[in-house]
Amino acid sequence: MKLKLGLVGIGKIARDQHIPALEKSPDFELVACASRNARVDGVANFTDLESMLAEVPQLDCVSICTPPQTHFAAALTALRAGKHVMLEKPPAATTRQISLLADQAAQQGRTLFQSWHSRFAASVDAAREWARTRTLTGARIVWKEDVHHWHPGQQWIWEPGGFGVFDPGINALSILTEVLAHEVCVETATLSFPENQQAPIAAELRLRTEAGLAVDAEFDFRQKGDQSWDIELHSTTGSLKLSQGGATLTVDGQVVAADHGLAGEYPRLYSRFASLCVAKRSEVDWRPFQLVADAFLIGERRIVAPHQV
Repeated sequence: MKLKLGLVGIGKIARDQHIPALEKSPDFELVACASRNARVDGVANFTDLESMLAEVPQLDCVSICTPPQTHFAAALTALRAGKHVMLEKPPAATTRQISLLADQAAQQGRTLFQSWHSRFAASVDAAREWARTRTLTGARIVWKEDVHHWHPGQQWIWEPGGFGVFDPGINALSILTEVLAHEVCVETATLSFPENQQAPIAAELRLRTEAGLAVDAEFDFRQKGDQSWDIELHSTTGSLKLSQGGATLTVDGQVVAADHGLAGEYPRLYSRFASLCVAKRSEVDWRPFQLVADAFLIGERRIVAPHQV
């Protein structure tokens, strides 16, 4: 029997990825949605989570796709109602909030799947195996995209708790922390803030692992032309490149695997959520989130020209 799921927040990511994945899922039945301004055909629709929980008590799970500033309250409400919860990334507005949600899930005996969809990209597992059987000598992240194309009209991304360029950039950090064998810390950071916004439009980070491996990272929302979601790893015996956000794998200059962007990530994501729900286990890893928080904490801030949403 399929798990009955309610979706909270019907924006771009919900329509582009979550709903198509759920329509094909062998594990879930989408039965309700909650959104202030949008509706989904064929399911019960509500303007808020509380109404959805009250009117559709048979829900097993809630998947939350709202901006991160509202994740904590929504997830806490759903967990206290006895529902399993999946959180779209970034997980919350503060690191303390995700810690409290993990505690609440444990108290309720319910699943909290604090998800990182880019870890489910087609080539990430192969990259992890490659990296952990070699001696790495260097690493580089280039994560640059056009904010107007990928985040049209999303003012929340520029507000406190909205992450700015780290909203997509945290995907790169989620892959990095999954692939590397050693833990990584932020060493230096430079964050560029538009003078009329409250979140960075670009960032440069130097990270370093416990083993001393340096990782240089560039994030930018002002990219025109080709978009870049690349991670390069260099070793004593060759090099690897993950491109298209982890969909394509190149080893020593030869493409060895290629997928179609996000096409397979969300079906795999929901398959993982289903297995966690059945086992009543949580999966919470806020290391990528901590790296972003540390970049804000120690980073040098630069003011750049105003940016229009």
